[in-house]
Amino acid sequence: MSHNTFGHLFRVTTWGESHGAAIGCVVDGCPPNLPLDEAYVQGFLDKRKPGTSRFVTQRKEPDEVRILSGVFADDRTDGQVTTGTPISMMIENVDQRSKDYSEIRDRYRPGHADYAYDQKYGIRDYRGGGRSSARETAMRVAAGAVARRVLGDGITIRGAVIQIGPHMIDPEHWDWDETGNNPFWCPDAKTAAQWEDFLDETRKAGSSAGAIVEVHASGVPAGWGAPIYGKLDSELASAMMSINAAKGVEIGAGFAAASYSGEENADEMRMGNEGVRFLSNNNGGVAGGISTGQDVVVRVAIKPTSSILSQTRSVTRDGDEVDVRTKGRHDPCVGIRAVPVAEAMMACVLADAKLRHRGQLG
Repeated sequence: MSHNTFGHLFRVTTWGESHGAAIGCVVDGCPPNLPLDEAYVQGFLDKRKPGTSRFVTQRKEPDEVRILSGVFADDRTDGQVTTGTPISMMIENVDQRSKDYSEIRDRYRPGHADYAYDQKYGIRDYRGGGRSSARETAMRVAAGAVARRVLGDGITIRGAVIQIGPHMIDPEHWDWDETGNNPFWCPDAKTAAQWEDFLDETRKAGSSAGAIVEVHASGVPAGWGAPIYGKLDSELASAMMSINAAKGVEIGAGFAAASYSGEENADEMRMGNEGVRFLSNNNGGVAGGISTGQDVVVRVAIKPTSSILSQTRSVTRDGDEVDVRTKGRHDPCVGIRAVPVAEAMMACVLADAKLRHRGQLG
Protein backbone atom coordinates (compact mmCIF):
# COMPACT_ATOMS: atom_id res chain seq x y z
CA MET A 1 0.00 0.00 0.00
CA SER A 2 1.43 3.36 -1.05
CA HIS A 3 0.39 6.95 -0.32
CA ASN A 4 0.90 6.96 3.45
CA THR A 5 2.86 10.22 3.34
CA PHE A 6 1.73 13.81 2.85
CA GLY A 7 3.50 17.17 2.72
CA HIS A 8 6.48 18.54 0.80
CA LEU A 9 9.17 19.98 3.11
CA PHE A 10 7.20 19.19 6.26
CA ARG A 11 6.38 15.54 5.59
CA VAL A 12 4.29 13.15 7.66
CA THR A 13 4.11 9.37 7.27
CA THR A 14 1.66 7.39 9.40
CA TRP A 15 1.59 3.65 9.99
CA GLY A 16 -0.39 1.03 11.88
CA GLU A 17 -3.91 -0.41 12.02
CA SER A 18 -6.88 -0.01 14.31
CA HIS A 19 -6.45 -3.41 15.97
CA GLY A 20 -2.71 -3.83 15.49
CA ALA A 21 -0.13 -3.62 18.26
CA ALA A 22 0.46 0.10 17.79
CA ILE A 23 0.05 3.10 15.53
CA GLY A 24 2.73 5.65 14.77
CA CYS A 25 4.10 8.39 12.56
CA VAL A 26 7.36 9.82 11.31
CA VAL A 27 7.63 13.59 10.88
CA ASP A 28 10.44 14.67 8.58
CA GLY A 29 11.58 18.20 7.78
CA CYS A 30 11.04 19.74 11.21
CA PRO A 31 13.69 22.43 11.89
CA PRO A 32 16.01 21.97 14.87
CA ASN A 33 15.95 23.66 18.27
CA LEU A 34 12.17 23.81 18.67
CA PRO A 35 10.82 22.82 22.10
CA LEU A 36 9.05 19.46 21.92
CA ASP A 37 8.28 16.82 24.53
CA GLU A 38 5.67 14.14 25.09
CA ALA A 39 3.61 16.27 27.48
CA TYR A 40 3.11 18.93 24.80
CA VAL A 41 1.99 16.39 22.19
CA GLN A 42 -0.21 14.60 24.74
CA GLY A 43 -2.21 17.76 25.35
CA PHE A 44 -3.52 17.67 21.79
CA LEU A 45 -4.07 13.89 21.78
CA ASP A 46 -6.22 14.15 24.90
CA LYS A 47 -8.65 16.33 22.92
CA ARG A 48 -9.17 13.53 20.41
CA LYS A 49 -8.98 10.33 22.45
CA PRO A 50 -12.04 8.06 22.72
CA GLY A 51 -14.22 7.57 25.78
CA THR A 52 -14.36 11.22 26.83
CA SER A 53 -18.20 11.42 26.81
CA ARG A 54 -21.26 9.32 26.00
CA PHE A 55 -21.39 10.95 22.58
CA VAL A 56 -18.21 9.25 21.30
CA THR A 57 -16.91 5.69 21.11
CA GLN A 58 -16.38 4.06 24.51
CA ARG A 59 -13.19 2.31 23.41
CA LYS A 60 -10.79 2.97 26.31
CA GLU A 61 -7.53 4.04 24.72
CA PRO A 62 -5.27 6.30 26.83
CA ASP A 63 -3.43 7.29 23.63
CA GLU A 64 -0.18 7.80 25.52
CA VAL A 65 2.43 8.96 23.02
CA ARG A 66 6.12 8.05 23.04
CA ILE A 67 8.66 10.10 21.12
CA LEU A 68 11.26 7.64 19.87
CA SER A 69 13.61 9.91 17.92
CA GLY A 70 14.32 13.42 16.72
CA VAL A 71 14.55 15.17 20.10
CA PHE A 72 17.40 15.77 22.54
CA ALA A 73 18.08 17.48 25.84
CA ASP A 74 21.33 18.27 27.65
CA ASP A 75 22.79 21.11 29.71
CA ARG A 76 23.10 23.28 26.58
CA THR A 77 19.38 23.19 25.74
CA ASP A 78 16.43 24.68 27.56
CA GLY A 79 14.53 21.43 27.94
CA GLN A 80 13.98 18.89 25.17
CA VAL A 81 14.25 20.27 21.64
CA THR A 82 14.06 18.96 18.09
CA THR A 83 17.32 18.01 16.40
CA GLY A 84 16.27 18.42 12.76
CA THR A 85 16.24 14.65 12.23
CA PRO A 86 13.09 12.55 11.68
CA ILE A 87 10.73 12.59 14.66
CA SER A 88 9.19 9.18 15.26
CA MET A 89 6.19 8.84 17.59
CA MET A 90 4.17 5.81 18.65
CA ILE A 91 0.96 4.98 20.52
CA GLU A 92 0.24 1.44 21.68
CA ASN A 93 -3.26 0.02 21.16
CA VAL A 94 -4.50 -1.42 24.45
CA ASP A 95 -8.30 -1.88 24.14
CA GLN A 96 -8.95 -3.79 20.94
CA ARG A 97 -11.99 -6.09 20.79
CA SER A 98 -11.42 -7.85 17.50
CA LYS A 99 -14.13 -10.42 18.27
CA ASP A 100 -16.72 -7.66 17.80
CA TYR A 101 -15.93 -7.78 14.08
CA SER A 102 -15.94 -11.55 13.50
CA GLU A 103 -19.44 -11.48 12.00
CA ILE A 104 -18.46 -9.03 9.26
CA ARG A 105 -15.29 -10.85 8.23
CA ASP A 106 -16.88 -11.82 4.92
CA ARG A 107 -19.62 -9.19 4.85
CA TYR A 108 -19.20 -5.73 3.38
CA ARG A 109 -20.44 -2.91 5.61
CA PRO A 110 -22.32 -0.29 3.55
CA GLY A 111 -20.65 3.10 3.70
CA HIS A 112 -17.30 1.61 4.72
CA ALA A 113 -14.24 0.94 2.60
CA ASP A 114 -14.64 -2.85 2.93
CA TYR A 115 -15.74 -3.53 -0.64
CA ALA A 116 -13.37 -1.01 -2.25
CA TYR A 117 -10.37 -2.34 -0.28
CA ASP A 118 -11.16 -5.92 -1.21
CA GLN A 119 -11.48 -5.00 -4.88
CA LYS A 120 -8.17 -3.14 -4.86
CA TYR A 121 -5.96 -5.35 -2.69
CA GLY A 122 -7.72 -8.72 -2.56
CA ILE A 123 -7.31 -8.67 1.23
CA ARG A 124 -8.60 -6.49 4.04
CA ASP A 125 -8.19 -6.22 7.79
CA TYR A 126 -11.82 -6.42 8.92
CA ARG A 127 -10.96 -5.71 12.58
CA GLY A 128 -12.26 -2.19 12.98
CA GLY A 129 -11.42 -1.28 9.41
CA GLY A 130 -7.66 -1.81 9.73
CA ARG A 131 -5.79 0.97 7.97
CA SER A 132 -8.99 2.77 6.95
CA SER A 133 -10.04 3.21 10.58
CA ALA A 134 -10.20 6.70 12.12
CA ARG A 135 -7.80 5.30 14.74
CA GLU A 136 -5.02 6.39 12.33
CA THR A 137 -5.94 10.04 12.86
CA ALA A 138 -4.41 10.02 16.34
CA MET A 139 -1.01 10.17 14.68
CA ARG A 140 -2.07 13.12 12.53
CA VAL A 141 -2.90 14.93 15.77
CA ALA A 142 0.56 14.08 17.10
CA ALA A 143 2.15 15.38 13.89
CA GLY A 144 -0.01 18.49 14.14
CA ALA A 145 1.52 19.23 17.54
CA VAL A 146 4.96 19.27 15.91
CA ALA A 147 3.59 21.50 13.14
CA ARG A 148 2.34 24.01 15.70
CA ARG A 149 5.89 24.30 17.05
CA VAL A 150 7.07 25.05 13.51
CA LEU A 151 4.40 27.72 13.15
CA GLY A 152 5.22 29.38 16.46
CA ASP A 153 3.04 31.14 19.01
CA GLY A 154 1.95 33.88 16.62
CA ILE A 155 -0.47 31.57 14.78
CA THR A 156 -3.58 30.28 16.54
CA ILE A 157 -5.55 27.33 15.16
CA ARG A 158 -9.02 26.63 16.56
CA GLY A 159 -11.80 24.33 15.46
CA ALA A 160 -15.48 23.93 16.30
CA VAL A 161 -18.46 21.81 15.32
CA ILE A 162 -21.07 24.12 13.78
CA GLN A 163 -23.68 21.55 12.74
CA ILE A 164 -24.78 18.07 13.81
CA GLY A 165 -27.45 16.41 11.72
CA PRO A 166 -29.94 19.12 10.68
CA HIS A 167 -29.16 21.34 13.69
CA MET A 168 -26.81 24.28 13.00
CA ILE A 169 -25.49 26.83 15.46
CA ASP A 170 -26.57 30.47 15.47
CA PRO A 171 -23.51 32.36 14.16
CA GLU A 172 -24.60 35.38 16.18
CA HIS A 173 -23.94 33.39 19.37
CA TRP A 174 -20.42 32.25 18.37
CA ASP A 175 -18.14 32.15 21.42
CA TRP A 176 -14.78 30.41 21.08
CA ASP A 177 -14.49 30.04 24.87
CA GLU A 178 -17.68 27.99 24.87
CA THR A 179 -16.06 25.18 22.82
CA GLY A 180 -14.27 23.94 25.93
CA ASN A 181 -17.44 23.87 28.03
CA ASN A 182 -19.34 21.11 26.21
CA PRO A 183 -18.50 17.70 24.70
CA PHE A 184 -19.15 18.85 21.12
CA TRP A 185 -16.60 21.66 20.64
CA CYS A 186 -19.70 23.78 20.03
CA PRO A 187 -19.28 27.59 20.12
CA ASP A 188 -23.00 28.11 20.88
CA ALA A 189 -24.18 26.99 24.33
CA LYS A 190 -27.86 26.89 23.38
CA THR A 191 -27.27 24.66 20.37
CA ALA A 192 -24.98 22.36 22.38
CA ALA A 193 -27.90 21.60 24.72
CA GLN A 194 -30.06 20.78 21.70
CA TRP A 195 -27.40 18.45 20.33
CA GLU A 196 -27.38 16.45 23.59
CA ASP A 197 -31.01 15.45 23.19
CA PHE A 198 -30.64 14.82 19.46
CA LEU A 199 -27.59 12.55 19.81
CA ASP A 200 -29.04 10.67 22.78
CA GLU A 201 -32.03 9.78 20.60
CA THR A 202 -29.77 8.92 17.66
CA ARG A 203 -27.56 6.66 19.78
CA LYS A 204 -30.52 4.84 21.37
CA ALA A 205 -31.96 4.23 17.91
CA GLY A 206 -28.73 2.51 16.88
CA SER A 207 -28.11 5.14 14.22
CA SER A 208 -25.61 7.96 13.63
CA ALA A 209 -25.41 11.59 12.47
CA GLY A 210 -23.13 13.71 10.34
CA ALA A 211 -21.52 17.03 11.23
CA ILE A 212 -19.76 20.10 9.89
CA VAL A 213 -16.44 21.17 11.42
CA GLU A 214 -15.05 24.68 10.95
CA VAL A 215 -11.38 25.52 11.52
CA HIS A 216 -9.82 28.99 11.75
CA ALA A 217 -6.12 29.85 11.61
CA SER A 218 -5.37 33.38 12.87
CA GLY A 219 -2.06 35.17 12.48
CA VAL A 220 -1.11 33.59 9.14
CA PRO A 221 0.95 36.24 7.27
CA ALA A 222 0.22 37.23 3.70
CA GLY A 223 2.24 35.44 1.04
CA TRP A 224 2.13 31.74 1.93
CA GLY A 225 1.18 29.35 -0.85
CA ALA A 226 1.75 29.58 -4.59
CA PRO A 227 -0.34 30.05 -7.74
CA ILE A 228 -1.64 27.25 -9.97
CA TYR A 229 -0.39 23.91 -8.61
CA GLY A 230 0.78 24.95 -5.14
CA LYS A 231 -2.34 26.77 -4.00
CA LEU A 232 -2.73 26.97 -0.26
CA ASP A 233 -6.48 26.41 -0.46
CA SER A 234 -6.16 23.40 -2.76
CA GLU A 235 -3.66 21.78 -0.40
CA LEU A 236 -5.92 22.52 2.56
CA ALA A 237 -8.84 20.97 0.69
CA SER A 238 -6.78 17.87 -0.11
CA ALA A 239 -5.63 17.53 3.50
CA MET A 240 -9.14 17.89 4.89
CA MET A 241 -10.59 15.44 2.38
CA SER A 242 -8.05 12.86 3.53
CA ILE A 243 -9.73 12.76 6.95
CA ASN A 244 -11.86 9.67 7.45
CA ALA A 245 -15.55 10.26 6.62
CA ALA A 246 -14.91 13.70 5.08
CA LYS A 247 -17.20 14.26 2.09
CA GLY A 248 -16.95 17.97 1.40
CA VAL A 249 -14.70 21.00 1.99
CA GLU A 250 -15.40 24.71 1.79
CA ILE A 251 -12.92 27.60 1.92
CA GLY A 252 -14.36 30.88 3.19
CA ALA A 253 -17.87 31.42 1.85
CA GLY A 254 -17.52 28.16 -0.09
CA PHE A 255 -20.63 27.05 -1.98
CA ALA A 256 -22.58 30.05 -0.70
CA ALA A 257 -20.41 32.25 -2.93
CA ALA A 258 -22.27 30.84 -5.94
CA SER A 259 -25.39 32.74 -4.82
CA TYR A 260 -23.60 36.04 -4.19
CA SER A 261 -23.28 38.91 -6.62
CA GLY A 262 -19.82 40.15 -7.52
CA GLU A 263 -20.31 43.09 -5.18
CA GLU A 264 -21.40 40.87 -2.29
CA ASN A 265 -18.55 38.42 -2.75
CA ALA A 266 -15.77 41.00 -3.20
CA ASP A 267 -13.56 41.34 -0.13
CA GLU A 268 -13.28 45.11 -0.35
CA MET A 269 -10.24 46.86 1.09
CA ARG A 270 -9.40 50.03 2.94
CA MET A 271 -6.27 51.28 4.67
CA GLY A 272 -6.08 50.75 8.42
CA ASN A 273 -3.60 51.59 11.14
CA GLU A 274 -1.57 48.47 10.33
CA GLY A 275 -1.87 48.52 6.55
CA VAL A 276 -4.50 47.01 4.27
CA ARG A 277 -7.78 46.16 6.00
CA PHE A 278 -10.33 43.79 4.44
CA LEU A 279 -14.02 44.53 4.95
CA SER A 280 -15.03 40.85 4.63
CA ASN A 281 -13.45 37.42 4.34
CA ASN A 282 -15.45 35.51 1.75
CA ASN A 283 -12.17 34.18 0.29
CA GLY A 284 -11.33 32.42 3.56
CA GLY A 285 -7.94 34.07 3.86
CA VAL A 286 -6.64 32.80 0.50
CA ALA A 287 -6.71 34.59 -2.87
CA GLY A 288 -5.10 33.16 -5.99
CA GLY A 289 -3.76 30.32 -3.86
CA ILE A 290 -1.81 32.73 -1.61
CA SER A 291 -2.64 33.75 1.96
CA THR A 292 -3.90 37.31 2.38
CA GLY A 293 -3.15 37.80 6.08
CA GLN A 294 -6.80 37.28 7.05
CA ASP A 295 -7.98 34.28 9.05
CA VAL A 296 -7.75 31.08 7.02
CA VAL A 297 -11.21 29.52 7.30
CA VAL A 298 -12.06 25.95 6.27
CA ARG A 299 -15.21 23.86 6.78
CA VAL A 300 -15.37 20.08 6.49
CA ALA A 301 -18.53 18.01 6.07
CA ILE A 302 -18.28 14.68 7.94
CA LYS A 303 -20.74 11.95 6.95
CA PRO A 304 -22.68 9.91 9.53
CA THR A 305 -20.69 7.09 11.11
CA SER A 306 -21.08 4.05 8.85
CA SER A 307 -20.84 1.56 11.73
CA ILE A 308 -24.40 1.41 13.08
CA LEU A 309 -26.49 -1.10 15.02
CA SER A 310 -29.42 -0.78 12.62
CA GLN A 311 -29.52 -3.43 9.92
CA THR A 312 -28.47 -2.41 6.42
CA ARG A 313 -28.59 -4.37 3.17
CA SER A 314 -25.34 -5.64 1.70
CA VAL A 315 -23.58 -8.63 0.14
CA THR A 316 -20.86 -11.06 1.17
CA ARG A 317 -17.51 -11.60 -0.44
CA ASP A 318 -19.03 -14.60 -2.22
CA GLY A 319 -21.90 -12.53 -3.64
CA ASP A 320 -24.68 -13.57 -1.26
CA GLU A 321 -27.21 -10.92 -0.28
CA VAL A 322 -27.26 -10.32 3.50
CA ASP A 323 -28.24 -7.84 6.17
CA VAL A 324 -25.39 -6.27 8.14
CA ARG A 325 -25.44 -4.96 11.68
CA THR A 326 -22.11 -3.65 12.99
CA LYS A 327 -21.36 -4.53 16.61
CA GLY A 328 -18.68 -2.76 18.62
CA ARG A 329 -18.12 0.65 20.18
CA HIS A 330 -18.69 3.40 17.66
CA ASP A 331 -19.16 7.17 17.61
CA PRO A 332 -22.80 8.19 17.07
CA CYS A 333 -21.27 11.28 15.45
CA VAL A 334 -17.67 10.88 14.34
CA GLY A 335 -17.56 14.58 13.46
CA ILE A 336 -17.09 15.47 17.13
CA ARG A 337 -13.64 13.88 17.35
CA ALA A 338 -12.78 15.24 13.90
CA VAL A 339 -12.20 18.72 15.38
CA PRO A 340 -8.65 18.13 16.69
CA VAL A 341 -7.88 16.14 13.53
CA ALA A 342 -8.95 19.00 11.27
CA GLU A 343 -6.94 21.42 13.42
CA ALA A 344 -3.90 19.15 13.02
CA MET A 345 -4.26 18.96 9.24
CA MET A 346 -4.52 22.75 9.09
CA ALA A 347 -1.34 23.00 11.18
CA CYS A 348 0.57 20.53 9.00
CA VAL A 349 -0.39 22.26 5.74
CA LEU A 350 0.51 25.69 7.13
CA ALA A 351 3.83 24.46 8.55
CA ASP A 352 4.71 23.05 5.14
CA ALA A 353 3.67 26.33 3.49
CA LYS A 354 5.84 28.31 5.90
CA LEU A 355 8.92 26.20 5.21
CA ARG A 356 8.38 26.30 1.44
CA HIS A 357 7.87 30.08 1.52
CA ARG A 358 11.06 30.51 3.52
CA GLY A 359 12.91 28.16 1.18
CA GLN A 360 11.95 30.16 -1.91
CA LEU A 361 12.02 33.71 -0.60
CA GLY A 362 14.28 33.57 2.45
